Amino acid sequence: MLPLQPTALVHSLWRPFIAAALALATTAAAPQEAREIDKLFRSGDTALAMQRVDKAIAEKPRDAALRFQRAVMLTELQRTNEAIDALNKLIEDFPDLPEPYNNLAVLLAAQGHIDSARGLLETALRHDPNYAVAHENLGDVFIRLAQREFDRASAAGRTDEALQRKLKLTRDLAAASQPAKP
Repeated sequence: MLPLQPTALVHSLWRPFIAAALALATTAAAPQEAREIDKLFRSGDTALAMQRVDKAIAEKPRDAALRFQRAVMLTELQRTNEAIDALNKLIEDFPDLPEPYNNLAVLLAAQGHIDSARGLLETALRHDPNYAVAHENLGDVFIRLAQREFDRASAAGRTDEALQRKLKLTRDLAAASQPAKP
């Protein structure tokens, strides 16, 4: 089986991360604060941005938008374990928000936990059936699930032409679902 590329799903979700964080922030007390933190982060001053978001969260620990923004920043900084922890805590505290499920699914899929990713994406879609990014990511997960099963069939001794075509198609689809890095 081809390994899941970490950028495959992460890239397809990154752009909506900030949009979702800012959308959540519009319901928070200080959406301007979230924008300023994002601007700092995007300008490359990641340490100051992290300090600002941590301070803001300390002042408003129930602010889902700031906590989500922090998880996104951790993801972007490739502090994956911390991002996973932050997203799990968000899910625990705000179980009806679909974005944390989606983003956690992306991180877990990148680590090869495809079955867990599928469950998280399905949960995100139960909370928001129109969440287009989660639909797209679930499609990517299904491609990888299909590829895994076709690989298993091949490893079990099936070598017929139809299976080989399916393997090639899923590998091509998996490769096509890996956009270039931003």
